[in-house]
Amino acid sequence: MLRALYDKTLQLSAHRHAAWGLAGVSFLESSMFPIPPDVILLPMVLANRAKAWFLASLCTLASVLGALLGYAIGYALWETLGQPIISFYNGQAAFDKFLGFYDLWGVWIVLAAAVSFLPFKIATVASGVAGLALGPFVLASVLGRGVRFFGVAALIYYFGPQMRLLIDKYFNLLSFLFLALLGLGAILLGAIG
Repeated sequence: MLRALYDKTLQLSAHRHAAWGLAGVSFLESSMFPIPPDVILLPMVLANRAKAWFLASLCTLASVLGALLGYAIGYALWETLGQPIISFYNGQAAFDKFLGFYDLWGVWIVLAAAVSFLPFKIATVASGVAGLALGPFVLASVLGRGVRFFGVAALIYYFGPQMRLLIDKYFNLLSFLFLALLGLGAILLGAIG
């Protein structure tokens, strides 16, 4: 099943409107959508390495614009929209803990979430709730998301053919490892919350 999804994603990544889909997912993931744009960016760069830097730029820009939406949700729409988003992901305990980190780390939390697989949407909404200064928030979002998406694009750009052969050859094992890491991350987030 995962193999068919991977093959379909590779096929769709070459579609003429795929960049709009990438931008949409990047925008929404920063405030409310659960799927990281990396899963679309990677096959799109694999399909057309010449567009690697354009796609990374598009992904970064859309993600930062989405981060501003997440900030606005936390700042002005917490009761009506922010709280339901956090509840939907069953993340209230993690969100409360996350807000506590702002007292110690502030903008560094945003940067860490922007680069890593920590839920960036929680960081953006929490930034608005905490009233984090908008300038440092945007700067951390641009830097973090840029590092992440340009890093993915660079890996595929420079090692694309080898990466594709590796993925094709060891797809089942890599899928299992990805799911195991995802499960471990969920367990760790539950332990923190």
